[in-house]
Amino acid sequence: MGASDQLSGQRVLVTGASGFLGAHLCRRLTEHSAEVHAVSRSLRVSQTSALRWWQGEMADVATVRSLLQAVKPAVIFHLSGLVTASPNLDLVLPTAHSLLISTINILTIAAEIRCRRIVLLGSLNEPDAGLVVGVPGSPYAAAKWASSVYGRMFQRLYDTPVVIVRLFMTYGPGQDPRKLIPYVTLSLLNEEAPRLSSGQWQADWIYVDDVIDGLLAAAQSPYVEGCAIDLGSGLLLSVRTVVQTLVDLTGSQIAPIFGALPDRPSEPVRVADIADAYAKFGWKATIPLQEGLKRTVDWYALQFREAAQ
Repeated sequence: MGASDQLSGQRVLVTGASGFLGAHLCRRLTEHSAEVHAVSRSLRVSQTSALRWWQGEMADVATVRSLLQAVKPAVIFHLSGLVTASPNLDLVLPTAHSLLISTINILTIAAEIRCRRIVLLGSLNEPDAGLVVGVPGSPYAAAKWASSVYGRMFQRLYDTPVVIVRLFMTYGPGQDPRKLIPYVTLSLLNEEAPRLSSGQWQADWIYVDDVIDGLLAAAQSPYVEGCAIDLGSGLLLSVRTVVQTLVDLTGSQIAPIFGALPDRPSEPVRVADIADAYAKFGWKATIPLQEGLKRTVDWYALQFREAAQ
């Protein structure tokens, strides 16, 4: 029986449910008959009895307490929070509240009411755990790192069933158009030259469907509480390689402008530990980059054609 089938009939809470990952996860959970309670900062209307929307700000502890006491979830996926790797000073406080404080609130209330599993999102931007002294490269990385530390602390001190999954460069349909792959794809479809950094940075790219499989495995796999598991492909490819693949898939004659933007300082180059993910979750990525990018380009191309009609 697959992890998603084991969640059938279970009460599942998803924060950040209106975002890129949250939308994909909620769709998969409802397909497998979970009772999904989706949280968003904005008011939304439920279109199906299988999914109920709640409005709330996870950085407010009273809201979190009221929500968790009302829902009493068996499983919590905490996906909400400000997502940007920019090093800007004005992101320090918003990122801390959005990511770290929300995580502490959820862990605290979940420890009080008890649930079967809490899945927290880590990030490839976190400093390497093997470093004696790690320095985060952005407010986002610092907040994610601290959130993971709190998750491990709650598991150790209060026996809170936390599992941390570190997502690598996830992409796919429905992603924020400001992110690299949708930005380049939409620029090429609009016959505009995307303006990019040098393109030399290398990353471990993973298609969103594979990530959702990994999240579901994290919710159900036994004996993994307190673990931090990488969700990635195990391969490094440069931004320039990915962009050229997008050019080929769109059939565009437009040449991307590399070097138009500065490279980000302190951008980590890390590859996922896929052996550990397979050993603990029985999970591995199955969708090659070429196939994942083709699915993504096809989705954006359809949206582009429909918008033009």
